[in-house]
Amino acid sequence: MSKGIVGKLIRDYKPSKSEEEILRWWKTSRAYEKTKKHSLKKPRFYFVDGPPFVTNPPHVGTGWNKTLKDVVIRFQRMNGHNVHDQPGYDCHGLPVEVMVEKSLNLTSKKDIENVIGIDRFIGECKKYSDENIESQTRVFKDLGIWMDWERPYVTYQDRYIESVWWTVKQAQQKKLLYKGLRVVHWCPHDETALAGYEVTDEYRIIKDYSIYVKLPIVDKPREFLLIWTTTPWTLPANEGVMVHPNMIYLSVEVDGEKLIIAKERLSQVMGERPYKVLEERKGQDLEGVSYVPPLLEETHQKTGGTLHRVFLSSEYVTMTDGTGLVHMAPGHGEEDFEVGQRNGLPVLSPVDASGRFTPEAGKYAGLQVREANPVIVKDLEARGLLFREETIEHSYPHCWRCKTPLILRATDQWFIKVTDFKDKMLRENKSVRWTPEWAGSKRFYAWLVGARDWVISRQRYWGTPLPVWTCHECGERTVVGSRTELEKIAIRHPRKYELHRNGVDQIETRCRCGGRARREPDVLDGWLDSGVASWAGLNYPPNAKELRAWWPADAIVEAHDQTRGWFYNQLGSSILVFNKTPYKSVLMHGHTLDPDGEKMSKSKGNFVSPGDVIGKYGRDALRFYTLQATVWEDFRFSWDAVEAVARDLQIIWNVYAFATLYMSLDKFAPRKWPLQRLSRFYRQEDKWLLSRTETLVQDVSEHNGEMEFHHSARALRDFVIEDLSHWYIRLVRRRFWLEKKSRDKLAAYAVLHHALRTWLSLAAPMMPFVTETIYRESFRGTEPKGPETVHMTPWPGPSRRWINKTLEEEVKIVQHISEAVASARQSKKVKLRQPVSRILVVSDKPMVTRTVKALHELLLQRTNAKHVRLVGITEAERLKRLIVEPNFKGLGPAFRGNANKVAQALRTKDGRELLRAFKADGHFPLKTDHEDYKITSEMVTLREEMPENYALGSFDEGRVYVDLTIPADLVREGFVRDVIRRLQEMRKRLDLPVDAFADTFISVADPERLGWLEDERDLLMEEVRAKTLLLLRLDQAKPGATLEETWQIEGHELHMGLSQVTGKPQMVQA
Repeated sequence: MSKGIVGKLIRDYKPSKSEEEILRWWKTSRAYEKTKKHSLKKPRFYFVDGPPFVTNPPHVGTGWNKTLKDVVIRFQRMNGHNVHDQPGYDCHGLPVEVMVEKSLNLTSKKDIENVIGIDRFIGECKKYSDENIESQTRVFKDLGIWMDWERPYVTYQDRYIESVWWTVKQAQQKKLLYKGLRVVHWCPHDETALAGYEVTDEYRIIKDYSIYVKLPIVDKPREFLLIWTTTPWTLPANEGVMVHPNMIYLSVEVDGEKLIIAKERLSQVMGERPYKVLEERKGQDLEGVSYVPPLLEETHQKTGGTLHRVFLSSEYVTMTDGTGLVHMAPGHGEEDFEVGQRNGLPVLSPVDASGRFTPEAGKYAGLQVREANPVIVKDLEARGLLFREETIEHSYPHCWRCKTPLILRATDQWFIKVTDFKDKMLRENKSVRWTPEWAGSKRFYAWLVGARDWVISRQRYWGTPLPVWTCHECGERTVVGSRTELEKIAIRHPRKYELHRNGVDQIETRCRCGGRARREPDVLDGWLDSGVASWAGLNYPPNAKELRAWWPADAIVEAHDQTRGWFYNQLGSSILVFNKTPYKSVLMHGHTLDPDGEKMSKSKGNFVSPGDVIGKYGRDALRFYTLQATVWEDFRFSWDAVEAVARDLQIIWNVYAFATLYMSLDKFAPRKWPLQRLSRFYRQEDKWLLSRTETLVQDVSEHNGEMEFHHSARALRDFVIEDLSHWYIRLVRRRFWLEKKSRDKLAAYAVLHHALRTWLSLAAPMMPFVTETIYRESFRGTEPKGPETVHMTPWPGPSRRWINKTLEEEVKIVQHISEAVASARQSKKVKLRQPVSRILVVSDKPMVTRTVKALHELLLQRTNAKHVRLVGITEAERLKRLIVEPNFKGLGPAFRGNANKVAQALRTKDGRELLRAFKADGHFPLKTDHEDYKITSEMVTLREEMPENYALGSFDEGRVYVDLTIPADLVREGFVRDVIRRLQEMRKRLDLPVDAFADTFISVADPERLGWLEDERDLLMEEVRAKTLLLLRLDQAKPGATLEETWQIEGHELHMGLSQVTGKPQMVQA
């Protein structure tokens, strides 16, 4: 590419080849590193990457997530910011443990300690994490994600763990950390607690028992409280029954027994069974009623005192299902626990960590809880306490890691007291800018309102160790905030050790009382790891300088499930530590599903990796496809849609190849011909493209700033495909054939160059490969000291002086009219190349009237018409024929035997005559040879019909009538255009350069058409760049030619030949 001159882009677009070349060039040229260095002194923009689990192989949805982040980073960097772009990886937790257990053939949690040992197990988890970090990084780099891959934050690294420890210590110092007995969701396979937000997305439909159980009322033979449950296994832990104080309860007689049941639930529970209502009372009157626990003989549990009585609860008793009397097991239900605590009930939870009954459960000891269900049901039936037994299908929580059904179980856990600062979280959320807005004001708000204390402890191995040491002598607990703090109080410690369980579990500390303290055996919730990312990634503490420089984050981007995950845990951790939000803006995006709306997974066989798409269509195709999806909605992956985007990229390439071909041939140097210099030569279409370009800059900048990237992507696509390829290029193509120094031609070049160069920068964050290739091949050399990479170029600012919204609207009208004309032509099978004599435009919109006058020449050109005229509705109506169709239902009864004769006469009439008569007199006088008839409107149907020589088309603002009466001179013009098109097609088949001349011959049998071609010889030679053109009759000898073809045009056979002329090419003169 000569200095200052637009370079020619090769014609063939091969993304697989060009993208690989760009990846190699980025690496060898250190383009990313140079781009980062270039922006070091600019204002800071802190982007925090939500760390993906290392266990999750990236699919196209992961690619969408990372592409969105890449667009944020690239846009902000081009927009003049020094962007912090550190990637992250979430390594701790059960997902990794489960995978390592499988690889080591371990079948239970106990095997970890007893078979291979904690030290080896943690080593294997770290190895697994490292391998997956490496493989994920490879995928993301291949997709063109520009992040600081050499310096990621990794949640298992010691310095990161210290940040988590410091955060826990802040909670302890603010009296927001506590250990307590609570009912939590528990996975019996993984033997660990789960926090509430870990449960919400893994509900599955399962079959369960649905039983109604009779509880004998003390000292009242054959009187029972009737309860309902879907978890028979919780009955050994039953300690009470809840009723609603204000609801009405009935005593009903059934089969000689008295049952107490809520009035509102009576018909649903009894069904067809006969019953008799004996008594009615309010729930509050049942308070304190004692009953015999249903499995007393089997479990030998304690009873009496406050146990096994009726308690009141207006908040947890509903009438939507069950009996209106709620079975209470405070050791196995969150609401039960709360009501039990209020009423002084002990917490009975006779189930161990593996989900098996303990000896406290009597005869059921050793049974897995769900295995015990049929045994318990059978025992209830044997004792005559089973009123009704069914099975139901219902939604039930499962472990999101191993898919085991969860249980609720009372255990000692460590908590952060979120309820103490929940109001502050709600207030801080109002200061965050959410995309979409409702994600914050509704979805996230609703989650925050329901926030409970955060269970941060887990009973596992691969995680950040809970930094709490408890003294065996006095019970005092010490929370350690760093390695240094630990070593200060350690009795002894190894010289080298890591901050995982294999390193810190053996370290004892000295208590103030002089006793020895050991670490609490739990690890921390992995979500606490990721929740501190915004300061742990900055190595805070101890690096306060970096924190002051960057924190809080300017933007974060994740999917909608993170409203209950990362968005929430970041906010909670940050309010705890800094009392403010850790992020200023949030983009919440959707999930990528398969074509049937299912989540992608390898087990389902519907998994599509980024590599699958890249291998077929390329990286930019995948990126640009996902970016056009409405960002906050789930979208279904479609191979057909990816292919359509790949075709769009081909069109984009073709537009640049076409424009740069002519510009390079003419040695067009944009700096010699700035926009202002040529402004007096601009045609209306040039001014329109300038306006559209600056409007595009304005719109894309605004959409990117709001992180509504789908709007930007669609606007960028439409600009090249619709505005350039389908419109402007077609308008200016002939101007490219003018002489080299023609100001008309240079004006088109200058405007088109500005549009193409601007689009490259706007599209670069979304399509980094194709824009980089085009920039380097065609545009870098036109700019003095042009940056090496397009991604280092500054973001365009809109030049409002060129924006003309009125002109844009007018051209849109021209486009609408052109589309309507094309549709009308198609309805009558008249080709677009065939000129028509006139087009009538009908509209009552002032904008249309103004457009037809202001852009008249443009309309003629785009509709291929000799005349375009605006007409009123009255004149337009006169074009139509009003056909009279006899209605025999009206004619028959009135004229009987003469009905056919009358119908025949009516068909010859002009419908407008009848219409005028109906309006004036209410009837039409029909005269025949023998008789007069009075015709009313019920006897006919009037139908509009266009004359054969007109075609009708519609557009949003009106309609068009295309006159298809084609005089001889237009037939000739259309024929010549068809011949030109065939010769141009032959040039393309020969792959002739655009500036190459050809020797051409045309042989035709029809003398008249041969004469037409002779008359238009100069036009033919100019259009097809013919050095010689022989026009021959069919019987004349034809010269040899490189390519010969026989064509049928309008029923006439033509034989054409074409050969490239060797020698120095010449440009066609105007």
